Amino acid sequence: MDNRKFILSLKKGNEASFKEAYVNYYDKLINIARRFNFTVLAPQDFVQETFLRVYNKRELLNEDVLFDKQLFTICKNIIINHVNRENKIIQLDSSHVEAEEEDAETGIFEERQEKFYGFINLLPEQQQKIYTLHKLENLSYKEIAAMTELSEKTIANHIYLASKFIRKKIENH
Repeated sequence: MDNRKFILSLKKGNEASFKEAYVNYYDKLINIARRFNFTVLAPQDFVQETFLRVYNKRELLNEDVLFDKQLFTICKNIIINHVNRENKIIQLDSSHVEAEEEDAETGIFEERQEKFYGFINLLPEQQQKIYTLHKLENLSYKEIAAMTELSEKTIANHIYLASKFIRKKIENH
């Protein structure tokens, strides 16, 4: 199938095309995600979010641009946005920390981590539970959906809203 027909099929919500995209690009996206150093999320989270974004925003796909180029750009943007958010939470690069500064830095890290957990505790109970399961215990949307009997889309929405709330709290502190 040529690129244009494939993207038009995706835009129409063709399930077989999404499966084909998933099968053909999952490993490539995992390899992109593995190049980055994450403290909270796993590469699989970014790949899952990439496919979720492609599905939810499929009408924005451009049939005149190669699908893999669009897919890789979406994945990289999701990763970069996350890394930037993570760096706002934990601004430490221990490879440049001198030994006598380590205790002070550890204190700052612990203080930021404490604030982060405090922000999580401000979330509504359901969001708090889902956010914790996904971000801190590294469970997939599918695993959380099975545990909570909620749809994966609902799980994604809770995580999105919780992340947005926490991001705002971090920016204001």
